[in-house]
Amino acid sequence: MSTKCAAPSLVSSQGELVKLSYSVDHRHLEDFLEALASVTFPINPELYHQHGSVNVEFPAYSSGVEEVRAALARFGFAAAGLKIAGPV
Repeated sequence: MSTKCAAPSLVSSQGELVKLSYSVDHRHLEDFLEALASVTFPINPELYHQHGSVNVEFPAYSSGVEEVRAALARFGFAAAGLKIAGPV
């Protein structure tokens, strides 16, 4: 008998570890990375270059999602563009 198990997720007092992603125009990448650098926790983004844009992906705990959204908004990025996929 085969049972399918979901992948275990990483959960801490800060919530579940999720993957965040955002597609940004390559001309605004530096400002976008500055926005990420302004949050209170470390972010190690992975960049995937596409024609005319860059997809930025990084893990974060669920408790930090609103802080990321607020930082993006402060730097003029649409917070609604932040995609959440979880768990990592």
